[in-house]
Parts: sequence; structure tokens; C-alpha cells
Amino acid sequence: MSLLSCKSDKKDKTQTTSSTLSEMPLKLTPIQHATFVMEWEDEVVYVDPTGGKESFEGTPEPTLILITDIHGDHFDLETLNQLTPKAHLVAPEAVYAKMPVDFQKRTKLVGNGQDISFHGFNIAAIPMYNISEDRLKYHVKGRGNGYVLTREGFSVYISGDTEDIPEMRNLKDINLALVCMDLPYTMTPEAAADATLDFKPNVVIPYHYRGMKNKERHYFDVNMFKEIVVTGNSDIQVELLDWYPEKS
Repeated sequence: MSLLSCKSDKKDKTQTTSSTLSEMPLKLTPIQHATFVMEWEDEVVYVDPTGGKESFEGTPEPTLILITDIHGDHFDLETLNQLTPKAHLVAPEAVYAKMPVDFQKRTKLVGNGQDISFHGFNIAAIPMYNISEDRLKYHVKGRGNGYVLTREGFSVYISGDTEDIPEMRNLKDINLALVCMDLPYTMTPEAAADATLDFKPNVVIPYHYRGMKNKERHYFDVNMFKEIVVTGNSDIQVELLDWYPEKS
């Protein structure tokens, strides 16, 4: 399991222009594909937990869980049942509707364009959807959520499954961004890089980049993504993490 440590000096909690991972107030652990954990001071945030409890060995139990969409690589009820005896959840209505009642009671509903204060974060739901004609069937506008989590002036953007939509390009003051790429479901490395250059996060991590082609696994060229971003704006730090351990 790879670890991305982003711990900052707690004496400087107002830092909002962090351009290196060492200045950031969290530790991020990639689990697989779209699944990761953020340890952020007293909160442990699981994002789209999948893969069963064994995938989270060595990470603390969650205090908060974010679900972006209804697809199985984001909403895995079996994994949630193993992980979440007490944790609260945040989800869009389409996910909420597929939850059993006991989960619904612990879930905050938030729709595109809304934001809530929860567990010490401001959580804004950012649209995630397809815009290419041949991909519209995969993610319709309004169903799923990307998220921006902000705490003490530090913001993390989680794209969810999306193309390079205006709502992404228009983001401001993002310290850390996780941006997807994957055909046919989301977008190419070139599109993801172009959008990143528009909204200019301090640090960007590509994720959700394993697709299917001719029924064989392949990995999107994250090095291409990095080269485009760094060439276009050398102030943006691109971090490449291991989202696909050998066992997967």
C-alpha cells in the first residue's frame, strides 16, 4: 500500500498556498482506482471505499465517508457494511436511494451546487458528468458529485467520474486536486491536463486511470498527463501514485 504523506506544521493552519506535499495538512493513502483515505487532523475520510475491509489494512477506521456515484467502483455496499459501524456518510440522492435504511440514517444528502458544514469541513458538491456525445450515457449531469473539502483555508478537489466540464475549469484556490481519466467513461490524459491548467491547483494527482480496451487491461499514460501539465505551468506539482497494486 502506497502512502502519500502531506503533514504540515500545525502551527501554520492558515497556509493556503502550499505548493509541496510536505506543507499539506493531511496524509493521503491510495487504495485502488477511485478509492483513497485522507487522514486530516482528527478526521479520517474514506472516499468511494471498495475492495473489502482487507484493502484498508493499516489505515484508521473512517469517521466520514464520501460517495461520488452509483457505479460499483464508487458505491460498494458490501465494503461499506464491513467498514462503517459508526461513520457518517455524504452522498448524492441517487446513491442514497440505493442504500438500506440504516445507512440512510447516517447519510447527509448533498446535491450539485450545494454545500454543507460537516465534521469540521465545508463540503461543496461539484457536478461530475460527461459532455462528449458518445459518452453522455455514462454520467448524466446532476446524478453524481465531485467534492471540494475545505478546512482552515485548505481545499481538496475530488473530481469523481467526469469530463473536463466548465465547473471543473472554473474552480479557484484548490490546494490539492485528484483528477480522473479513463476511456470511454471519463476523459483522456490530454483533456484532464488541459482542465488542470485552467483551474491551477497547487498539487494534482491523476487517479481512476485504468480503462479497458479490446477486452484487455491497459493503463492510461499518466506520464503524458504530467508532461503536459508541467510544460504548461511549472508551478503545478504533479504527483503520480500507485493506484493499482499487483493483487488487483
